[in-house]
Amino acid sequence: MIIVWFRQDLRITDNAALSAAIALSDDILPLYVLDDDVARPIGGAQRWWLHHSLLALGNDLLRLGANLVLKHGKSEKIISELLEKYPVEAVYSHKVYEPNAIKTDCEIQDICQEKHIEFKQFSGSLLVEPNKINNKAGTAFKVYTPFYKTVYPLIGVPEIIPAPRRISQKTKFKSENLEDWGLLPKNPNWAVNFAWKPGEKSALNKLDKYVAEGIGRYQDDRDRPDFAATSQLSAHLHFGEVSPRYIWSYIKQAEIQKKSITRGAEGYLRQLVWREFSYYLLNRFPGIEVENFNKKFDKFPWEENKDQLVAWQKGQTGYPIVDAGMRQLWQTGYMHNRVRMIVASFLTKDLFIDWRLGEAWFWDTLVDADLANNVTGWQWVAGSGADAAPYFRIFNPTLQGKKFDPNGDYVRRWVPEIASLPDKYIHDPSFAPREILSEVGVKLGVTYPYLIVDHAWARDKALKIYKEIK
Repeated sequence: MIIVWFRQDLRITDNAALSAAIALSDDILPLYVLDDDVARPIGGAQRWWLHHSLLALGNDLLRLGANLVLKHGKSEKIISELLEKYPVEAVYSHKVYEPNAIKTDCEIQDICQEKHIEFKQFSGSLLVEPNKINNKAGTAFKVYTPFYKTVYPLIGVPEIIPAPRRISQKTKFKSENLEDWGLLPKNPNWAVNFAWKPGEKSALNKLDKYVAEGIGRYQDDRDRPDFAATSQLSAHLHFGEVSPRYIWSYIKQAEIQKKSITRGAEGYLRQLVWREFSYYLLNRFPGIEVENFNKKFDKFPWEENKDQLVAWQKGQTGYPIVDAGMRQLWQTGYMHNRVRMIVASFLTKDLFIDWRLGEAWFWDTLVDADLANNVTGWQWVAGSGADAAPYFRIFNPTLQGKKFDPNGDYVRRWVPEIASLPDKYIHDPSFAPREILSEVGVKLGVTYPYLIVDHAWARDKALKIYKEIK
């Protein structure tokens, strides 16, 4: 008997651990453990996604002849109990590159060694192994571009492991009830407007459609939140419903058929390598999930302003592009990537609130909350991270809105109370003439908030602080 321990690989296609187990054993125990007893349990939006993703995986496995066994508790304790109860020969899983997971893996390795049981881990969540990539000096990369130039040629066109046709499961295993885990929100059901379809089938269909119809526009339109120019695969990728190898290979094969790679496809693949770089930094520089990568930022005088933090969280800052992003996040569990940078810059460089508080909010509200991407993205924008030069870059939220949402379509969708404003003022209602505001029924301070901070003043203050800590 082999335990196949599912983690961030909730799929049957290109699943090396599952494939290897099927080849060696006629009694497979597919296992998923919900472990909340860790330093960073998954957030609320992720729990919603996980519920539906496990349903989909369970149905896929059942169709192949195996039941998914669900257990709630500490992973090492549950696996140890299973090793005592059943004649297990091996435990197979994919590597997870987060501090919690690495610590758990070491403990499970020790448990298996004591019982003379094989514990084998496979690569499936990343395109390259973080510990195998170094710069010419033999040390870790800190800048993205040379990392990209080193990694890109190593990837090639990965060979994808096909989905199994049958899984043999001779033993009957007792599983917990997914509904009893309480992953779905109630009273209130804040996910009522979530339109996502978790699961491998949805992920593969979405990829197929995007490569056929949308990827060609990616490089030109990816920064436009008013356009549907991105793949929307981030949550599927985080939960492993589709592997990065599969995405990379699928796009490369499509481009090979065209005999040349399009600008859009090349830009999209470059973003996949950004994901690799984020995990690389998380693994090569332990502690960055809670500590500043750039230690000079330990002296940054963050401010504690709960009212402003709540205004930012609720999308009530008076800056339409910021408010649109924060409301999109709350209502859908997602935010466009360009807008993520804008709202992060606003929190850290206009309100001077610690990036860790923003990262924690994203962790709880994003369906695609990914530790490596989340932490490195926030540190990059705050200026404390790797490859963050110029660290003093400060996004002007009004100008960013005008540039990337030129007609105001994105703002009008998520901030309907100012939707009737002319294009000229949709990103700047505080500067609209009184008669225009009155004509469209906008009353600042009543129907839409005043600016909670003056950006020009905040920018000058931020630059002064940066100069001092430098």
